[in-house]
Amino acid sequence: MQLYFSPLSCSLATRISLYEAGAEVAFVEVDSKTKRTQDGQDYREINPLGYVPTLRTDDGDILTENAAILQHVAGRWPEAKLAPTERRARERLQQWLCFVGTELHKSVFTPLLDPKAPEGAKAYALEKASSRLDLLEKHLSGREFLLEEFSVADAYLFAVLGWCAATPVDLKKWPALVAYVSRLRERPSIAQAFREERKLYADHQARYPKTA
Repeated sequence: MQLYFSPLSCSLATRISLYEAGAEVAFVEVDSKTKRTQDGQDYREINPLGYVPTLRTDDGDILTENAAILQHVAGRWPEAKLAPTERRARERLQQWLCFVGTELHKSVFTPLLDPKAPEGAKAYALEKASSRLDLLEKHLSGREFLLEEFSVADAYLFAVLGWCAATPVDLKKWPALVAYVSRLRERPSIAQAFREERKLYADHQARYPKTA
């Protein structure tokens, strides 16, 4: 099994989930600027859109889309309990995966992090952020996780909330979310994944220093 990833991108959620599962997997870094893997392969030959994550399964199947990959990991290692089995709880998991993927990842952070996005798009995304984070603040007040136990949805939300540091979104306005991120950062799988990818991200940034 191979996970194609870029440091501190949404693929961090899959790394966290694989560590939770104790899975054996090869991590293949994709340069987010050149779209090439460590051995020089054009990553778009694997994923034509060029984004991460992509998972090559044990049988050679290629799986894309973060929510699908996360649920694959949860199903492949059920003993890790990364997804509930009861029908209603599983629907709630899918609800939160969709929320994080559409309402936060794509609607808010993609425009804010894209240097090519027009200022109007960035302003609109920033306006959207408040209502989305207000909803999360209310839900996580007095709760440890999005569901009753840690799940792949928490791994995804942790990865996305980490992007606040690179945007004008000030997470301090939502104390329950600050506490949530702080708690999760102490979780062994998250601490390991974040430490490793922070180093890789720093290496990536050093390869492409900003010019005046």
